[in-house]
Amino acid sequence: MSTTASPGAFPRARRSPLLERPGAVEAEGADAGVAWHYGDPVREQRMLEQGLALVDLSSRGVVQVSGPDRLGWLDSLTSQRLSGLAPRTSTESLVLSPEGRIEHALRVVDDGQVTHLVVEAAEVAPLVAWLERMRFLLRVEVRDATADLAVVGEPVARESAAGEPLAWVDRWPATAPTSASYAAVPDAAHPGADRPWREVLVPRADLAAATADRPLAGTWASEALRVAAWRPRWGFETDERSIPHELDWLRTAVHLAKGCYRGQETVAKVHNLGRPPRRLVLLHLDGSGAGLPAPGAEVVDAASQRPVGRVTTPARHHELGPVALAVVRRSTPVDARLLADGIAAAQEVVVSPDAGTAAPRPRAGFAPPPARGGARPDPARP
Repeated sequence: MSTTASPGAFPRARRSPLLERPGAVEAEGADAGVAWHYGDPVREQRMLEQGLALVDLSSRGVVQVSGPDRLGWLDSLTSQRLSGLAPRTSTESLVLSPEGRIEHALRVVDDGQVTHLVVEAAEVAPLVAWLERMRFLLRVEVRDATADLAVVGEPVARESAAGEPLAWVDRWPATAPTSASYAAVPDAAHPGADRPWREVLVPRADLAAATADRPLAGTWASEALRVAAWRPRWGFETDERSIPHELDWLRTAVHLAKGCYRGQETVAKVHNLGRPPRRLVLLHLDGSGAGLPAPGAEVVDAASQRPVGRVTTPARHHELGPVALAVVRRSTPVDARLLADGIAAAQEVVVSPDAGTAAPRPRAGFAPPPARGGARPDPARP
């Protein structure tokens, strides 16, 4: 099974008809095929924050899973409790490698007959292929529905009602009772608490008509608000080594008390006994220059000039200015002066350096015995 791709490695998406709107500038990389902005990205961010605009996300993929065994089957394969998921109720789940590395991130919503998985474009083919291999004799069918369904983002936190287009609602950053937060702040103080968000599924042929009466914002705006909300995205904040704890992704995507699934042992070991080797941070960048660090660029300690991590998503926020999400070594001092692609950066802690040792917190379902001599090793340490 393929591992997480870098943002520059995404396949070319279908070109959206909404790129015909006046002023539209096409995005690159993972969002190719939709608008980066429509001529005024700062205004578009403000409109999005105010709940006035929509975002064309038709470059995303949609995978459908049907059949009476679908929810129990997906439950057994992924990190979230999906058995008994009520129709039109949203959740998210992760497909992990046997070593607990993030391979896929699934936005999950079921309509009572079909489970819809909203994913990045680059995930579709490998995800469908892997799910097909895992079917065995169960009553499930898997299909790529991307040609039929398009995704539209909007700043709304309401589930769709019967008769409305199906929508996946982002629960971020609410920590589920069966999970745990690794953030440096409580949920009430989390910046993502002010970001309602859902992704609506509309027939691709009706995309232009379904958005005709609403202002549009580009992915410049939606990504800037995502970065400010500390919200991880597959292929950006993830790489081939990423585990959920490093990105505070346990809170919404991992059920710590469910039955076995691939990668559960690593999830439980790190949560119960260790600490993640890396952690997500928000970088406040020096805005005196015109540029932003490139995705994937090195983050170095300014004093020692030693690499400590990498930039994942740079953005220009209409209030915060130039910022970026980055993943750094857990041991990086929180007050260290950093350089991101040569740009001076101040660190805002997202995942606490002490994450994994804070108490109280729910314990994961697997707890291996102590090492010989009674010492419990930190499994996340190399």
